[in-house]
Amino acid sequence: PHLREGLKYVPREKVVILTKTHASTREEMKADLDRFRSEIGTDYIDIVLLHCMLDENWPAKKKGAMDYLSEAREKGIIKAHGVSCHTLKALKTAAANDWVQIDLARINPTGDNMDADVPTVIPILKKMKADGKGIIGMKIFGGGSLTNRVDECLRFILNQNYVDSFTIGVESREQLQEILRKIPELS
Repeated sequence: PHLREGLKYVPREKVVILTKTHASTREEMKADLDRFRSEIGTDYIDIVLLHCMLDENWPAKKKGAMDYLSEAREKGIIKAHGVSCHTLKALKTAAANDWVQIDLARINPTGDNMDADVPTVIPILKKMKADGKGIIGMKIFGGGSLTNRVDECLRFILNQNYVDSFTIGVESREQLQEILRKIPELS
């Protein structure tokens, strides 16, 4: 309800809406897209990600959902599709898969809660970016384990030119305001 309410005050074209789904079949994907659009009160979703890919065979397991998302993109129901990866094997598959337009990838300076160590992950993300995929960083603060190293984590992510954007889970409005204040200082 919060996003739907917020869209009453901000022009839709000024907002990028990203959502994730566990759908595997066409039917599940259609139901999720219809529900998302209805709940949010919008005709289209900017980015839809298949959530939490764990093994290298995710394209076979998610073929129905992938096909439906491709069709939805052609119809303008979504603008882009991709995956969030939670293992190195899944990430490597995403890097090699032409269907993936956007990848939500775990990246931070220490490797906390990442798919592999930083020197292993960075070349994969750089290749994805070079291949035209959008890269969104997640677990910037290691899923909470690096909140005592905010400046280091922000400085790191802001200097990764293969990362297009990043997401941070915050615990309070004050924490969000502090992070937003630091970003211009550290970039």
